[in-house]
Amino acid sequence: MLSPTARRAAMRRLQSGHELDVLVIGGGVVGAGTALDAVTRGLDTGLIETRDYGSGTSSRSSKLIHGGLRYLEMLDFALVHEALQERQLLLTKVAPHLVRPVAFMYPLQKPAWERFYVGSGVALYDGLAFGVRQTGGLPRHRHLSRKAALELMPSLRPDALTGAIQYYDAQVDDARFVLELVRTAAANGAHVANRVAATEIIRHDDRVVGVRARDGVTGEEFDIRAKRVIGAAGVWSDDIQRMAGGAEPLRVRASKGVHLVVPRDRIDSETGVILRTEKSVLFIIPWEHHWIIGTTDTDWHHDRSHPAATSADIGYLLDTVNAVLTNPLSRSDIDGVYAGLRPLIQGKEEDATTKLSREHVVATPVPGLTLIAGGKYTTYRVMAADAVDAALSDLGDERPASRTERVPLLGAERWSEVKGRLAVLATSAGIEPDLVSGLFGRYGSLTPELLALIAADPELGELLPGGERHLKAEVVYAAASEGALHVTDVLTRRTRISIEARDRGLEAAPHAARLLAPILGWDEAQIEWEVGLYRRRVEAEMSSQTMPDDESADAARRAAPDRDL
Repeated sequence: MLSPTARRAAMRRLQSGHELDVLVIGGGVVGAGTALDAVTRGLDTGLIETRDYGSGTSSRSSKLIHGGLRYLEMLDFALVHEALQERQLLLTKVAPHLVRPVAFMYPLQKPAWERFYVGSGVALYDGLAFGVRQTGGLPRHRHLSRKAALELMPSLRPDALTGAIQYYDAQVDDARFVLELVRTAAANGAHVANRVAATEIIRHDDRVVGVRARDGVTGEEFDIRAKRVIGAAGVWSDDIQRMAGGAEPLRVRASKGVHLVVPRDRIDSETGVILRTEKSVLFIIPWEHHWIIGTTDTDWHHDRSHPAATSADIGYLLDTVNAVLTNPLSRSDIDGVYAGLRPLIQGKEEDATTKLSREHVVATPVPGLTLIAGGKYTTYRVMAADAVDAALSDLGDERPASRTERVPLLGAERWSEVKGRLAVLATSAGIEPDLVSGLFGRYGSLTPELLALIAADPELGELLPGGERHLKAEVVYAAASEGALHVTDVLTRRTRISIEARDRGLEAAPHAARLLAPILGWDEAQIEWEVGLYRRRVEAEMSSQTMPDDESADAARRAAPDRDL
């Protein structure tokens, strides 16, 4: 459990002066995956994250686990094959509770040659998966007539297509996936702590031997000793390189991707949709009671902690999707907006971000320091293994091998067994079956832990006011077992309230704060401060989304205090 007590124990270990085998900087999907990879090899491992786990790119993605269909057009067969193998592992073994199949339809608009061209690509995509038995239970693609396509998606304009091709990929609750990676690493013995920033790289005789760190909770500064340091900081990779000095082998470009979240009833469809745009592709992705529409792909040169969506970004997405819908969406239909930054490996100066490589790069700028950047969410496990391999390269043949392909995340073990008992669990807990099913979709085989909280305090089985379909027990569990330290952590990452609720979670915030207070030791003043902080954050984000460009949007977002990182 990532309880307050567990965090204090981890902090004591990190501050003790004991030398770790590996210290990972960065608590996103790659950093968390790296910590899990290292600790399951038998290495004494630490993980620190400046803000909250998954608070950067890893909670602001398109929430897809995919092979990268569009990379086939770039003839990057190796990348697609690798990603499809990882998709299989995630669907069947590593995280079947958080990764699930999703259908997409590709509308065809051109004469017969487009069906042949796109159909050949999708057939190759399936072939790469089926050829090595990496289906993950996903059906093969199928060709659709215009009539069949419109039956699947009545909201599609008849003049927007001549036919379609449907294929399958997978989607993930990205923030919760990162959290379960961290928890699984901790369960295997890793010392993990959020709100801990690396402020300086410590070197001895030209070798990195640890970091100077600052505890964001107490403000205390201390040293963490480690034989090897691995930086997995995404768009912050350059900061680590500068702290270390010496060569800067990685150049990472931040590309902003914006997504809209709209209610499910605004689009009548039984399938997701992928549309080709002038620059890239746009997805309409089913997301339980909502649709996610995205994404953009533009350079971002401002605050990397809080990339802001502009009015122009929102307008672009609406214009693009409305071009194919019978009933156009308006800004008033939007429940949520979020923006994330992709860490792309820098290409030539004239290259657009859409053309930069998604393949990852591992580098050792200074002995004792390994950096990893680039890549894609789906291949995080491969990236993590490569980073640890590079960090342990001096061990040669004695280097222990990665074993994470055989390690299910917490919530995945006994998953099918718990799934078969959902009706019984719902009856015994006195909760509606669909609410228990919703819990299972977020917590998997850990669901009985939340039901135990409800058994001890039936009030926790109630819906959180303003929290969509989330229960009060989820807020308590977030602080008691999942490392949440602020209201923001709960409403934006442990749950999806900040992007799914029409008011962005403003009604839920005070109720969540009072549930968190006994666990985190808050008094009345702290409760009011937390709620006010969340309110200012939401106001700043919504203000930024009315601005015409990145500069003004960034200034509007910066108006909120930064304590809620």
